Amino acid sequence: MTRRTSPTQEIRRARFGGVRVRFAAVAVFALALLFTGSVGVASAAESEEDDAQAAAWETLIDGSFANRQTLESEWNYLYPWGSDHNGTARMYAGSTDNNHLYLSPSGVLNIKATRIDWDEGTSDKDPYLPIHYHSAAIHAKDQITVNDTFPDYEIRGEFQAPSTAGTWPAFWITGANSWPPESDILEFKGDNRNWFNTYDGSWDNTIVPVSSPGSWHEYRIWMTKINATDVEIHYYLDDVWKGSHIGSNFVGKPMNLIINLQMEGSSGSSGPSGDTYYRAQNVYVGRTRA
Repeated sequence: MTRRTSPTQEIRRARFGGVRVRFAAVAVFALALLFTGSVGVASAAESEEDDAQAAAWETLIDGSFANRQTLESEWNYLYPWGSDHNGTARMYAGSTDNNHLYLSPSGVLNIKATRIDWDEGTSDKDPYLPIHYHSAAIHAKDQITVNDTFPDYEIRGEFQAPSTAGTWPAFWITGANSWPPESDILEFKGDNRNWFNTYDGSWDNTIVPVSSPGSWHEYRIWMTKINATDVEIHYYLDDVWKGSHIGSNFVGKPMNLIINLQMEGSSGSSGPSGDTYYRAQNVYVGRTRA
């Protein structure tokens, strides 16, 4: 499928001295003015240009995997709620734990899941599966909140993702105070298909085969406020548009950005007996300030 562009819902970015501003809508109105000479269109174009100048671009996360200091300046270890979630891996990353999360080479985040051979009980999160692995997760210190002040967000990253049965890597945003909302930017469930998901009380899924998920690929969303309560989320793989979903009641709800390697659960069992690796680089978060 070819990448879709919409001047009103997907906002292209232009750089002027490092600052990105809206310009697609201005270009549309300018073309209309050229062919129609309409005073009304001219006024609309001026209004859009004012909006473009007002909507400065802000970068929240960029290049945070150069070293531990930069990692820890922008990310926290584990899930926002602790070490356990909905699979069989327990997260053990920390400042002094380089076994399950490390940076090598500079700029690349490595997460390693290792199978354990002892009884460590069960996960404390539904569906309370037995712990079979130690792994790692991080979540961003800056939360994602779409509102009138910040109506547009871009979130992207490049990943080498495992895709064998029992492996469950993810790059996703989820409600900090409630669930829903949720958007899964990268999610593999034991095969070579990436699940672009949106959850707002019901699921929207765009499932896309990925050639060699273990090679570097970029996964991205563009999320924009479309009314007082809802957002539209555009999903991209390697800068090719793959689909869009409406996130109802996303507006005004803070969300956490998470990178984690979960195991088994929805990705099948039994998982690998050896070590499993999940790598990330060039993770970026930016937004417009209206």
